[in-house]
Amino acid sequence: MKTSDPFRDTVYWLAAHAWFPATRLERRAELLLCLAALAVAGNEAGSALPLTAARQAQDAALRAHALRRSQAHFKCDNSVNV
Repeated sequence: MKTSDPFRDTVYWLAAHAWFPATRLERRAELLLCLAALAVAGNEAGSALPLTAARQAQDAALRAHALRRSQAHFKCDNSVNV
């Protein structure tokens, strides 16, 4: 099974497209590429934390939405029983 290394792939891409290390990109551009490689490495490592956090946030949003709907559709009986 072939495993790819996101950081090695990033350096290869920089060498092919940005003539790295002879020339460098802007500091923020290089940082962005490194962060993207880090995110890919985290996903490949099987990190379930982002998916779990996203799922918890989605569940909380659905519960809040259901609560707001139930409050908005509350029917009040205005009849007077004397």
